[in-house]
Amino acid sequence: MATLSYTFPSTTTTTTTSSSSRRFLITSNGSSCRRRPNSSTEDQPCSSSACYQGAVQSYGLQKQRVQLNSLSKAMRMRRLGSVGRQKKGAIRCNIELQDFIGGDLIKPDLGQWLSDVEEHKAIAIYSPHEGGYEGRYLTRLKYQGYHFLDLSARGLGDPETTLTKFHPVCPAHVGKQPIARWYFPPEVDYRLSLLPPDSKGLVVWIIEAKVLSKAELQFLALLPTLRPNVRVIAECGNWRKFVWKPLKEIAGLSQS
Repeated sequence: MATLSYTFPSTTTTTTTSSSSRRFLITSNGSSCRRRPNSSTEDQPCSSSACYQGAVQSYGLQKQRVQLNSLSKAMRMRRLGSVGRQKKGAIRCNIELQDFIGGDLIKPDLGQWLSDVEEHKAIAIYSPHEGGYEGRYLTRLKYQGYHFLDLSARGLGDPETTLTKFHPVCPAHVGKQPIARWYFPPEVDYRLSLLPPDSKGLVVWIIEAKVLSKAELQFLALLPTLRPNVRVIAECGNWRKFVWKPLKEIAGLSQS
């Protein structure tokens, strides 16, 4: 609570010292209290002014502290920014024409792709992780008159039994029905019987072929020999760009 001090002159005509004057304290709410003339607090400064001066000093110190903290933070951020710029400047990227036009639009190897499919008849492909590039090669085979049988290597079972023989399939019984067994015709022979007369052949496109064993890959490499109108494309892994190899080399059947 702020207070004000004021000295009123004495009503008597005698000359007196400060002890004959009347000193009052006027508070902020308008009330006054009279001090004793010989009070020990008469010569001391007001407590409210001392508090005000202390508050001003503490505020100044706090303001200086905030300014120092902000300055040190700005210097730290500037130092980190300069280090980051140095690291970014050390990175080098190889930019090609395909990065501007589109890697899936410029494919000069499509002719080589068609000739290798006709020559080897079983191809192992390695496509980029982001996917999409293999669609160009699939579409080019479709333009040549091939029909497709898309299968997944996961859950395929025995490739020889599933593709070339009658094979049993057990549907899920959910623990309530008896375990039943259904027999399905060979996948490849059944699709070959449905091909139109003007078709060039059947392409068995197997995704996730990297989970197949070496013996299963060897059968897929020999499948075009057993069925001359069949071509096999197996996705055996991933690479930075779309590449392919004869499946016999991957399966270990090549003479070289």
